[in-house]
Amino acid sequence: MRYAETGFNLEIDLSRGNIEKVATDPRDTELYLGGLGTNAKILWDRVPPEVEPFSPENLLIFGAGLLCGTPATGCNRTIVTTISPQTKLMAFSMMGGFWAPELKYAGYDKVILRGKSPDLVYLWIHNDKVEIRDASHLKGKGSIETAEILLKELDEPKAQVAAIGLAGENRVYYASIEQGRSSASRGGIGAVMGDKGVKAIVVRGTKDINIAEPEEYIGLCNDVLKYIKERDGNPIPGVMPILAGLGSPQEMKVHDEKWHTENFMWGNSRTRIKDFWSDEVEKEWTETMENARTRLISCFNCPMKCGATITMPGLPTYMMKCFTKLTYTFGAFSDLDFGLRIAQQATEYGVDGFSAPQVMAFALELLKDGILTDEDFPGMPEDSEGRFYYLLDKIVRREGIGDILADGTHWAAQKIGKGAEAYAHNNIKKIEQLPLKLSMLNPIYFLMYATGEKMNITQIEGQFPQAPFPKREHREKFVEDWIQVPDDKFKQYFLDWEMRGENSNPYYPTVDMTCDIVDWQEMMHYIDDALGQCAGLSSFPLKPPYHIHNYPKFIAAGAGIDMDEEKLTKAAKRYRTLVRAINIRRGMRRIDEAPPEDHWKKRFPELEEQLLDGYYKLKGWNNDGIPTSESLHELGLDYVSEDFIKRGILDK
Repeated sequence: MRYAETGFNLEIDLSRGNIEKVATDPRDTELYLGGLGTNAKILWDRVPPEVEPFSPENLLIFGAGLLCGTPATGCNRTIVTTISPQTKLMAFSMMGGFWAPELKYAGYDKVILRGKSPDLVYLWIHNDKVEIRDASHLKGKGSIETAEILLKELDEPKAQVAAIGLAGENRVYYASIEQGRSSASRGGIGAVMGDKGVKAIVVRGTKDINIAEPEEYIGLCNDVLKYIKERDGNPIPGVMPILAGLGSPQEMKVHDEKWHTENFMWGNSRTRIKDFWSDEVEKEWTETMENARTRLISCFNCPMKCGATITMPGLPTYMMKCFTKLTYTFGAFSDLDFGLRIAQQATEYGVDGFSAPQVMAFALELLKDGILTDEDFPGMPEDSEGRFYYLLDKIVRREGIGDILADGTHWAAQKIGKGAEAYAHNNIKKIEQLPLKLSMLNPIYFLMYATGEKMNITQIEGQFPQAPFPKREHREKFVEDWIQVPDDKFKQYFLDWEMRGENSNPYYPTVDMTCDIVDWQEMMHYIDDALGQCAGLSSFPLKPPYHIHNYPKFIAAGAGIDMDEEKLTKAAKRYRTLVRAINIRRGMRRIDEAPPEDHWKKRFPELEEQLLDGYYKLKGWNNDGIPTSESLHELGLDYVSEDFIKRGILDK
């Protein structure tokens, strides 16, 4: 008997219309856990580096995390994996809501799509009944509208729908997959779904999931719930609101946006808007948000009301994505009312809320500086808000200049030429990134940005504080109950971190300390992405209920796998290295691992090289960022080493 997982994947060949229920190997679960881990193994085995993102041979994998659908609080993430049209590398994006647990209850751990449908279709999965159905009547429909139509058409109000909008149908490189209360947005995953001719996947399940040690497992779950309640009533003092408590950083409960509006660069800008936040702005924004916010909502089996439904006058209700509260508003230099309105349309179209406003701001900057002209924007309104609506529509329809902008700033700049490349200055590994720029180089953030395969910053940063506390007595108080650290050395790192002087940025934390911190933070995200756990209860906030000390107990009691901290750490390193190997095989090297040139006002080239050297050594990679044969062997990844040697990536 399989525990926590179903032991079956649903394989669908869209070119032939073939559907198979395929039993999986339990040994893969022990080695790669599930979710992202087993997604990566499938992608390595079946998608060689010669395969292009829009090739029929590319796979689109919807993987439920190993513990999804169990009583574990907040464990509900779907990990969607493919080869990105934007980066040509492996893309993986997480979406919350109810879709992944519903898939498990239908009897499947993953849905694996290959090939291409000759016509637009949707998939209907109802336990053992799986059908490929005609979706011609859904062509051009919005993602939210599509879900509503299908729930009525199937007469299954409890079914869960993952759908694309017009952006996905037209293969916009930053198209998202929308799913009611969440979305898979990064890397153009929605474009691959559109390329395969799939408008939506609808799931309804009524089966059970087996737990290996039910009594022990429920006890662990109750401990987590008790801790969440305690933390909810005792937020951490002295840190920004979204880090003081628990939950995904959706910004829906928070009205004070002084930190985000004044400390980050938004749109495609290179400078901060200083002194923006005032009593008048706070009052106006609070009223706008309170009037628009219909209610706060949660994902499957979670008490944290991180999200919210937004209803603007004259527009359908929608679920606001993380940070799109600010991205459109500041990209267009407008107000929150505009931001909430255009975000509704962007959600229907299905575009990434980080990339889309940045691309539009990039286009208007090129127009302002004469690289693009008025002839490139026929009929575009004069006002900033009107221009953003105009550009959004052109992009998702791939009309005129929108056809070029739909490929993102990196590829668009290459097509436009005439110096446009200098304006695409916020990209890391060719990904359109939220322009999160800081005045002073922070060694921890340098390494996270440079080496991470996940480009959404909230899916990189984590349990170590973002900045030192001003007074040592505050730091001493913080570490008293800091049980989540994998080693007490992290407490000392934080105690000695100061705002100014010898133990301050950029030379403190030291190179070795920084490598340790980033490795810990990254490990926790990768564990979450295999188990299906929301980062808002584990890898993202300070002092979360899930951590390296209780996760092995959850895996052992839930999935029946013999697990301890050492084994879990090694498993996470194994499939994290496999993700790295997939991208190395596709051409990624050290030269690609650098933040944008103007990411910090002053750069420290020698320190940056030392940080990369140290991190590569800690990870078991050579000086070009390639995992060595020795480290691959230690992780049981000899098949990767053999492939690298055969391809000339590694020497014998």
